[in-house]
Order: sequence, then C-alpha cells, then structure tokens
Amino acid sequence: MRLTKIYTRKGDEGYTTLGDNRISKDDLLVEALGTVDELNSFIGVVISQPIKNKSIEERLTQTQHHLFDLGGELHLPQHIVITEAHVTELEKWLDEWNNTLPPLTEFVLPRGNPACAFCHVARTVCRRAERCIVRLHRQVPLNNPQILRYLNRLSDTLFVASRILARDEHQAEILWDHERQKK
Repeated sequence: MRLTKIYTRKGDEGYTTLGDNRISKDDLLVEALGTVDELNSFIGVVISQPIKNKSIEERLTQTQHHLFDLGGELHLPQHIVITEAHVTELEKWLDEWNNTLPPLTEFVLPRGNPACAFCHVARTVCRRAERCIVRLHRQVPLNNPQILRYLNRLSDTLFVASRILARDEHQAEILWDHERQKK
C-alpha cells in the first residue's frame, strides 16, 4: 500500500484502520505502534546531528529500518520479521562499542552534545516502547518474543551509542553523584 493521499478524514472520530480492523486510537496496539514510531523519529533526530562516527550513523539508520519492520510485525503478527539474528546483531554492536569505553562506576547523567543527549532521549523512548509492548503482550500474547528482546537490547545499544557520541566530541561524562547530599 502506498500513501497517495495523506488525509482521509477516517480518523476524525478517534478510530483508525489497521488492516481490515477499525480500532480506537487509544487501543494499546495503536499506542505501541505510535511509541515505536516516536522512537524511530528520535533516532532520526540523533542521525540529523553532526556525527563523526559514521559506523554509528549507519547502524542507527539500519535500526530505523528494523523499527519499521517491527511496527509492521505488530500490525501483522503472523508476518514475523524481527529474528534472533537482529538481537544477536545488537549484542555484537554492544560488545564492539563497549570494548572501546572505560567501565562505569556510577550512572551517567543524560546530557552532552546534541547527538548524545538525543540518543539518551531515544533510549528512554525505547524503554517506554518496550513497556507498552509488554502490556500489549499481557493482553494478547505476541507471536514473536524476539520483539521484546530486540527492544531491550536496543535501549542498551542507544545508551552505549550515547557514550561513544560524547567521547567522540571529547566530552567528559557526568556521573551521578550519589554522595552529594552527604557533603
């Protein structure tokens, strides 16, 4: 299906059509699809920033394609697209990137250059998408548990990417000072 007309007026009464089904726009499936779309958009904002590390830019673009696939799979659950290979790929990226970073001794405050800060926002939206899809899974079990595994690894991937984006701009990470109130 291609979009030739952007407005149809069919959603004006608070319903949308997914496949052959007309459902309320506050349905948990619509919420999940919208949150995955929001995540994809924030990853786009990360990519729109000046990024020195072309590997991260390429991998985040690949992730955007995977998120469209994931949304399609939520829409058509019999059409499995996200596989264990997608999860394994994220784990390989995590291992590769983590090997270049110093170990953390505390939580990192979400901030930094714009790409880094937006990557933190994408990470938190990813966690929200994951929570939303867990709620959906509790109502209607997913045909594919790899979706939840993928989102779980993706949020970790976005966290590590944010660290690299800060490092590449020579910005020190600001660690949470849990002792600050005792001083």
